[in-house]
Amino acid sequence: MTKTSERLRLGIDVGGTNTDAALLRGKQVVATAKSFTTADVRGGVVNVVTEMLEKSGADRGLIDAVMIGTTQFVNAFVQRRDLVPVAIIRVSLPKADGVPPLAGWPDDIAAIVGGQVYMVGGGAYYTGKDYAPLDEAAIRAAAIDAKARGLRAVAISANFAPIRPDLETRARDIVLGVIPDADVTVSADVGGIGLKDRENAAIINASLSALGGTVVRSLQQALADLSVVAPIFISQNDGTLMLPEIAARLPILTCSAGPTNSIRGAAFLTGLTDAIVADIGGTTTDIGFLTRGFPRETTAANHIGGVRTNFRMPDVLSIGVGGGSHVTTTDSGCKVGPRSVGFRLAQEGLIFGGETLTASDIAVRAGQAKIGDPARVADLSAETVEAALDSIHGQIEEAIDQIKVNAAPLPLLLVGGGNIIVSRPLRGTSEVLRPEHAEVANAVGAAIALVSGRIDKLYDVPTLGRETALAMAKEEAKAAAVRAGADPDQVEIVEVIELPMMHMRSGATQIKVRAVGPVASLA
Repeated sequence: MTKTSERLRLGIDVGGTNTDAALLRGKQVVATAKSFTTADVRGGVVNVVTEMLEKSGADRGLIDAVMIGTTQFVNAFVQRRDLVPVAIIRVSLPKADGVPPLAGWPDDIAAIVGGQVYMVGGGAYYTGKDYAPLDEAAIRAAAIDAKARGLRAVAISANFAPIRPDLETRARDIVLGVIPDADVTVSADVGGIGLKDRENAAIINASLSALGGTVVRSLQQALADLSVVAPIFISQNDGTLMLPEIAARLPILTCSAGPTNSIRGAAFLTGLTDAIVADIGGTTTDIGFLTRGFPRETTAANHIGGVRTNFRMPDVLSIGVGGGSHVTTTDSGCKVGPRSVGFRLAQEGLIFGGETLTASDIAVRAGQAKIGDPARVADLSAETVEAALDSIHGQIEEAIDQIKVNAAPLPLLLVGGGNIIVSRPLRGTSEVLRPEHAEVANAVGAAIALVSGRIDKLYDVPTLGRETALAMAKEEAKAAAVRAGADPDQVEIVEVIELPMMHMRSGATQIKVRAVGPVASLA
């Protein structure tokens, strides 16, 4: 029997530019590797894991679990690619028809995603009491029409669905009775209480449904090609894990997994629990806060590709500065970003024989990094280098200032493969740290992730009593974590938030609970 101390965890992060891998044994980083992402996803994963295993000599048979983070889905939505049109069914009439679905969406993405909108009768109040019966005939008619239009992706939303999810699940069953192979997203699975933002999240998720299955299958095939036989988990926005089948069905829950994993990885690699983290990749710099060892979650509505949603995401500010960012010279100086060569850096950057001046070229010319051929940037003037560095550091300082909630300086942890472009102290920080393995902090963060279960519901506290309501919410969160693959004996509650709904006469309270635990196979 394999000793617990010998067990290995494989963390992989598939970014827009690079695919990173990290192999961990307990708290020890055994080996790491970095490779360019490939268009088919699978190839990049096979390349990076093969390189890492060959370099380390590690026995792949000792890998007990594989944790994967990916930005493929959010990149696809932002870039308006690989999306499918959606049949949008809102269950709400005779209420909630003042602001129609897709209102406020950018015109270009609405034209791609908006297959057809159907408004049907049915709904409940925040108390859970029906105000109108579900119009099953109208839902069936909508499904028949959607099928005739060739629509397979369906988004269903209803008033207060987190309180009455049965309205959406019944509507889903009716749709599947008409279109058995439909990819149906119910909004209660992806968003909070507010109908419009939750509906937006459901539509985004449905538009990614075909890509979700394709990417997850590619990741699974990559591990099969590598002869790695171990459970696979996918990173989600809050830094915890979910099963691949859930990720394929709910790809929107992975949209911020990249920066979240980097923040968690930075905490692990430094031992710090409170800091600013800048994850600098090939295209962007993502700046977030580490609070008590986890990413600080945003309390405001968040936007993906210009669309407002309300599902949980870390409070991260992204700016278009990275290792592959274009450096353009103007009369007033240099501008770095937001355009980037991305994963083409190895072909287009000057230091690699290309013809595009990038931030990485500047870093090499400044003596901050030893990659590529320094001779190819030897003729860059000192003035150009200084102006480019001023642009890089100035943009990062401005972003840090925007995301901070007070003036107190905090340590700044630099991670990501593009961290070489930073060379100076930065205003608003107490110190700048580059931990060992910083370039693959996202893969490390994936490898150390726990499995989670979350509950976000309204409870009738005056009737149930506060302690009973809290106990119910905690048990539901623990059960959700176990269903997701956590060891039932080691699940613990790490977050409880109570939000009394003072505007409601009934005195209902919104209770949010998060439970986490190690993967059952690693416990």
